[in-house]
Amino acid sequence: MEPIIGIDLGTTNSEVAFIMDGKSTVLMENDNGIVPSCVGLGADGTMSVGTAARNQATLYPDKTVLSIKRLMGSQEKVALGNDSYTPQEISAFILKALKERAQRITGQTITKAVITTPAYFTDAQRQATREAGEIAGLTVIRILNEPTAAALAYESADAHARTILVYDLGGGTFDVSIVRIEDGVVEVLSSTGDNHLGGDDFDLEIENRLLEHIEKEYSIDLSEDTIARARLRHAAEKAKIELSSAPYAAIEEDHIAKKDGMDVHLSYELSRVDFQSMIEHHLQKTMDSVNKALKDAAMLPSALDKIILVGGSTRIPRLSAMLEDSFGIFPNQEIDPDLCVAMGAAIQAGREMGLDSAGILLDITPYTFGTSAIGELDGVMTETLFVPLIRRNTKLPAVKSEVFWTVFSGQERVQIEVYQGEDRDAVNNILIGTYRLDLSPHQPESSPVILKYELDFNGILKITAIEKNTGKQITGVIENAFSEISQDTVSASKSKIDKVWESLDDLDLDLDLDTAIDDSDEKKQVPAETDDAFESLIARARATLENASAEDCEEIINLIEEIKTLAADKKLDEAQKSAQALEDILFYLE
Repeated sequence: MEPIIGIDLGTTNSEVAFIMDGKSTVLMENDNGIVPSCVGLGADGTMSVGTAARNQATLYPDKTVLSIKRLMGSQEKVALGNDSYTPQEISAFILKALKERAQRITGQTITKAVITTPAYFTDAQRQATREAGEIAGLTVIRILNEPTAAALAYESADAHARTILVYDLGGGTFDVSIVRIEDGVVEVLSSTGDNHLGGDDFDLEIENRLLEHIEKEYSIDLSEDTIARARLRHAAEKAKIELSSAPYAAIEEDHIAKKDGMDVHLSYELSRVDFQSMIEHHLQKTMDSVNKALKDAAMLPSALDKIILVGGSTRIPRLSAMLEDSFGIFPNQEIDPDLCVAMGAAIQAGREMGLDSAGILLDITPYTFGTSAIGELDGVMTETLFVPLIRRNTKLPAVKSEVFWTVFSGQERVQIEVYQGEDRDAVNNILIGTYRLDLSPHQPESSPVILKYELDFNGILKITAIEKNTGKQITGVIENAFSEISQDTVSASKSKIDKVWESLDDLDLDLDLDTAIDDSDEKKQVPAETDDAFESLIARARATLENASAEDCEEIINLIEEIKTLAADKKLDEAQKSAQALEDILFYLE
C-alpha cells in the first residue's frame, strides 16, 4: 500500500501527519510537530526552511519569506538573493521539508499527499497549492478544506451525533463552517470566511502601536527601516502570545535605533485590555462571518452542540469569551488547535489509502459558479445577467446543467463566460474563464445550447457546452483558465527547486538532511507521454498560439492540457473528443 501523508500548509506554521498504528499522528522531530512556514537565504548563500529560516528573519528580513500563503494564486514573485520565486516555488520548499520529515520518520518513500487549504480559497489559490505540491515532488491526491479537516479530527474521537461550529483563525486566513456529524458522516452545511484575516493582522496592530510610541517618545520614524520593523514584528508576535496567558506583556528591544549618535532602547508595556481593544474590529469581522454561516445553513444558534477552535490565534481569551457570550457555549480546544487540521488531513489520507471506510465526507463549495446571459436585471435588459449554475454551499462533487438559447437565426458562435461570485450582475463577480462554442451553420433562432458545470472535491471546475441540435461540443477545465502556469513551467520550477534543495545542509535547526531525494521516485511523478496520435495535433496547436487572440489561446491551452491528461490516464475516447474540439478551432485559425 503506497503511503499518503496529510499536510496542513499554513500561513505561519505547517505540519505533516500520518496514520500510524491506526491513529492520526502528527510527525515530530525534537518533540516538535510544527515547521514554521518560512524560507530564507542565509549569509553564505544556502537556503533554509522552517525554524532556521524563522530565526534569521529579524537579521535578514530581505532574505526571508514569511506568510507566502497570502500570495498563493497571485502572479507576484518574491526575491531571494539574485533569484526570484513564485508563491508556488516558495511553498514547494516548505512542502519538501514536510515530505522529507515524513520520509525520515516513517522510513518510507513518500510521493502522495492530501493538502489542506482554507475553505474560502479560490480556484486559483487551490490550483497554486496543487502546483506547489507537484513542484515539491508530490502527487496531490486531494485538496481538503481546513475546517473539514478539523471536523474529521474531532469525528475520529467522538462518534456521537452533533452539530458543530468550526471556528478556524490562523496566521493569515479565517474560516468558519457549520458541520453536522452523524453515524460516521461528516457533512459541511455552510462555510464562509476571509482569506486575509488572521494573526498577522493582530501582529501588525501591535507593530504599528510600537512605531507610534517610538515616534512620539523619541521623534524617530522607523516606518521605512526594514530591519527595525522586522524586529518590532517579531516582538509583537511574542507579546501577542504572552497576552493569551498574562494580563500584560513587557516589550523590550535594545538598540532599536540611534538618535544624535546615542542608542535608543524600546521599553513598552502592553496590556491585554489594550491589545483586545486594538483587534476588536477584526474579531467583529469574524463574528459577521459566523452569523452568515448560520444563516446559510438555515440554523439558529441554539441548534449548535459544540464550537471547536482551530488555529493558533484562537488562543486569544477575548475570542473564546466573545463566542461564549454569543452562543452560551464555551468553545472546545480538546485537540491542539495548531495540529488539529494536519490530523484531519491524515485521516482523509488514510481513507484514500483504504484504511478507514466507515466514515463518509460530504464537502461543499463556498462559492457560486455561473455564467452571464441576456436578461432582465432590476427591470432593465442587460447582457450581463448572472445565471448561477452551482450555488454556494452545494455538496461536492456537483454537476449542474442549464439550457440557453441563441439570439438570432444563423448565429455563428456563443461566448461562454464563467464567473465566480454572488452578485446578480456578472461584471461584479470574478471572471474565471472564457470559452467559445462555434455553432453549426444555418441554425434557427432560439436554438438550444446546454451548459454543464462539473465541480469536484478539489474545487476544479469542468465546463462543457453542447449544441443540442447537433451534439457538437467544447470542454474546458477552469484550473487552467485561472492559473497561467503551464506544465512546462511547473517542470522548470521543479528542476529549479530540486537544484537548490540539493545544496541544503539543514532542513530545520539542528536537523541533518541524511535522506537524499531518490531520482527514480521523482520520475514516478512525471505524467506519461501523450499518445503519439495526438502529438502532431498538439504541435500544430502550439504553432498557432503566437498569432491567436487571448481568448483563442486560452481555449487552445485548455484543450492541449486536457488531451495530455486524458491520454496519460489512458482515457483515449475522452481524449479523442477533446482532440476533435481542438481540430475545430484550428480549422478556423489555420
